[in-house]
Amino acid sequence: MKMLLPWELLILLSLKECLAERNTRHGPVFTQEPSDIIFPLRSEDNLVFLNCKAKGNPPPGYQWRVDGRDINTDGDSNYKLVEGNLLITSPHAAHHGGVYQCIATNIFGTILSREANVQFAYLQNFSRKPRNTVSVRNGQAVVLLCGPPPHNGEIKYSWIFNGRPSFLQQDTRRFVSQRTGNLYIAKVEASDVGNYTCVVRNMMTNSTVYSSPTPVVLRLDAIMGEYEPKIEVQFPETLHVTKGSSVKLECFALGNPVPSITWRRADGNPLPGKIKINHSNGVLEIPYFRPEDAGLYECTAENSRGRSVAKGQLVFQNVDHLHWMQTLRDAHMAIEANLLWECRASGKPKPKYRWLKNGSALATEGRILIEEGRLSISRISLTDSGMYQCLAENDHGVIYASAELKVVASPPDFSKSPVKKSLLIRRGGEVIIECHPHASPRAAISWRRGGEFLKDSKRRTIMEDGTLRISNISKSDGGRYTCVARNPFGMSSSTGTLVVKEPTKITVPPLSLDATVGESIVLPCEVSMDSSLEPTFKWFFNGKLVDFNRQDYFEMIGGVTAGDLMVRNIQLKHSGKYVCMVHTVVDSVSAAADLIVRGPPGAPLGLRVGEITDTTASLTWECGPDNHSPITMYTVQARAHFSIGWQAVKTVPDSVPGQMLHATVIDLNPWVDYEFRVVAINSMGVGEPSSPSKQIRTKAAVPEVAPANVSGGGGSRGELVIVWEPIPEELQNGEGFGYVVAFRPLGTTTWSQTVGSSPDVSKYIYRNDTIPPLSQFEVKVGVYNNRGEGPYSQTISVYSAEDEPSEAPSKVWARTLSASEVEVYWEPIPNGASSSRVIGYEVLFWEEGTQESDADRLRATEAVALLSGLKGTTMYLISVRAQNSAGVGPSSLAVNVTTKKPPPSQPPGNIEWNLTNSKIFLNWEHVKAMENESAVTGYKVVYRHNWHGRTSVVETNRTSVELQIPSGEGIYLIEIKTSSDGGDGNSSGPIRIPKMSSLNSKGNFCQDPKRLVQLCFMYLLFIFTL
Repeated sequence: MKMLLPWELLILLSLKECLAERNTRHGPVFTQEPSDIIFPLRSEDNLVFLNCKAKGNPPPGYQWRVDGRDINTDGDSNYKLVEGNLLITSPHAAHHGGVYQCIATNIFGTILSREANVQFAYLQNFSRKPRNTVSVRNGQAVVLLCGPPPHNGEIKYSWIFNGRPSFLQQDTRRFVSQRTGNLYIAKVEASDVGNYTCVVRNMMTNSTVYSSPTPVVLRLDAIMGEYEPKIEVQFPETLHVTKGSSVKLECFALGNPVPSITWRRADGNPLPGKIKINHSNGVLEIPYFRPEDAGLYECTAENSRGRSVAKGQLVFQNVDHLHWMQTLRDAHMAIEANLLWECRASGKPKPKYRWLKNGSALATEGRILIEEGRLSISRISLTDSGMYQCLAENDHGVIYASAELKVVASPPDFSKSPVKKSLLIRRGGEVIIECHPHASPRAAISWRRGGEFLKDSKRRTIMEDGTLRISNISKSDGGRYTCVARNPFGMSSSTGTLVVKEPTKITVPPLSLDATVGESIVLPCEVSMDSSLEPTFKWFFNGKLVDFNRQDYFEMIGGVTAGDLMVRNIQLKHSGKYVCMVHTVVDSVSAAADLIVRGPPGAPLGLRVGEITDTTASLTWECGPDNHSPITMYTVQARAHFSIGWQAVKTVPDSVPGQMLHATVIDLNPWVDYEFRVVAINSMGVGEPSSPSKQIRTKAAVPEVAPANVSGGGGSRGELVIVWEPIPEELQNGEGFGYVVAFRPLGTTTWSQTVGSSPDVSKYIYRNDTIPPLSQFEVKVGVYNNRGEGPYSQTISVYSAEDEPSEAPSKVWARTLSASEVEVYWEPIPNGASSSRVIGYEVLFWEEGTQESDADRLRATEAVALLSGLKGTTMYLISVRAQNSAGVGPSSLAVNVTTKKPPPSQPPGNIEWNLTNSKIFLNWEHVKAMENESAVTGYKVVYRHNWHGRTSVVETNRTSVELQIPSGEGIYLIEIKTSSDGGDGNSSGPIRIPKMSSLNSKGNFCQDPKRLVQLCFMYLLFIFTL
């Protein structure tokens, strides 16, 4: 026991580790790391802030390094630690620039952050020392040196001439290089004499410094002659450019005359469209550099004395930044196990690897083996616990991957993964009882049943991971099974019970069936099983679970031991494999059946139109699905713009058998657009039609149909009118369709012909003033098109136009019926009395004082006419004239007649009614006509039962009436109006009298609002007095 004391200490340490694990205690993990920064040094900015934050339990502490040495944040007033972040106050470029790194530490170990390069942007002042005077001849070139002061960060160069507030403008003669800061003047002129100041601006600090002026004076001893260009500012011969960056190429030449600058690609490719050329062609800029922008670029400087060329190769540099392909994961491992970690990064150039433990470098030694990105530690111990980091680095940087190693030592423990308490298994089946205790190192496993330890046998096997497998289970295998686990730190066990049940069997399985569309079937599924189990039935159709809540066709029926499937109103889509699956807690069984649904065939496929004539079209198609019933025949349908939907057409053969996939359509109309489709038929019925064919047009032919209903007659004197029904478009058989009209006087042999070129014309009028009226002609109408002439109609007789009537009707007279109606009479013209026939009359009537040309007209076939809608008390003039197809004859002498006064406008008022049994008594006030109205001669009482009942009229010359009404209930509608010589007056409006059996009632009706108010008030007084 004393020899186990060190192991007991290890157990206590391991238990501590386990408790920490349960509380999710872990080493530091960075959530924020410092990044490279260029900080502008300005008087108003005196703080630099570097981020660093890590999570961990317990929370980690922080430390910083700069250039590999530790920073004492307590002793150096310029540094301050804010949580994990580093604050640099009053920074100085010389003292505080460098490479910074954050270190996070807790009880589990230490990790290092990525390195951050801290730089400071600054710009010092120029020396105040005066600059030397530059003496130059007229026409000579000059270069003025800027000599910028010490600086860091992006800067921009400009020049000032003679202290002017604006910068010197660059052109073809003057150029400022942003690489050197120098000012280049290609050819000096007298206007260039003066003082030049170089201006340098730091783009980050926004600070600007000015050099001492450089005087330029002109030498007068000589003038510089012309000379060839010399390129003084040029770009490198080879320049590597990364993807997406912007590159600027400078090119400027000195010379006299001033050289011109041009750019091109020496490899023959055109310059990219996105390039920018500025400063009078001295700078070429390519933004957003892409691989296709790489190549040889050439700058040419040229004047009248010669040319100079500078070339440079732009090379596309595809920088593959470092990134992890495989990183590290935390490892919780048992003591004496073997650790293998591998990290793998991608980048160009190929990265190299380093390993750290708790921030210190690891090397191959003893149990530790490092092979680039692979770290292996054999037989790990507790001292190997800690934070590990893999570093991948190349010329472009370093990336870090971190992971924590926890080494655990513990006795077997079933608290998290005990043996299953109860296992149900069917007789004859196989059971697997798992045993996975938590133990470090791994525990040795043994099994016992009751007090007897088990050994491997033909049916029982203890597998390598400790799992117990028993096959071909029998009832005797039931009982309690205990898993026993041992390792150097202790022993533990866990027990479960095995219960053996009778297997489930399907006693009535579903059988394969044939069904017809629209039928309903039942697929049985009955089982026998252990009486203590409850089965669950599931059905699968073509591999998919049937959801009975979402299916209108499927329903499960049956009792506890049956789960039959009913399929209602079967459709073709229900063909397929059906599987009944029965689940219990111990086993699952299934049985399958195939259902074949027979129905009308599917649509034929691939319909094509072959040879086309004027009346035929050959069709071919492919067989569609027969839906499990052979196709017996096909029918062909056609559709044209004149047809009503799809119509069956004649074919050869007349009946297309199901084995034939072609047919010829006959009896088509020439020159008509057709679409075709094919329908298949089997013993189940008529199937879906195929998709319509491509529209085709039959060939043209001579017209075959003559115009129908040829007739004529009428018209004006000297006209022969011929009419017919136009031939419909589908019977015109081709383009250029028209009509040929032929006619001849009866008894002659020569036909006169005229051509109507419009297919829509249906009338022809032949005019000849020498034609006697009502002359008889023989007429026929034929057809033609571009293919030739077609048939003529049958010859018929048509009469030419007749003369207008020559006589006027006699004995015209009229009588007034009312204020709005007049009846007119005349003596008809007898047949034979005139050379022209009379088919009717036209009555003209107009008010006195108006013109006859404004008269209203009324046609009549008899010798009498009723004029209505006239004005009361008005004189009208009336004349009559005869009419036939040629026109109207002369008018008769006008007669005059005056309409009667209009009827009274006042309707009967103060109507009272009394309903008793089957009688209604009505009483009203007498209506007195006004002076310009007809006198009242009597009254008309119009009544009906309900709105749609038969209307009855009672006439009386008194102001009361008694109406006999039949028995029964309902509403009577009654109106009263005056009668006079001028007609009926205005109605009183409908009076509604409700009739209910065995009840008497009375009431009154008044249209005068004032009178109605008085009556209502009197009625209310009467009610209150009661």
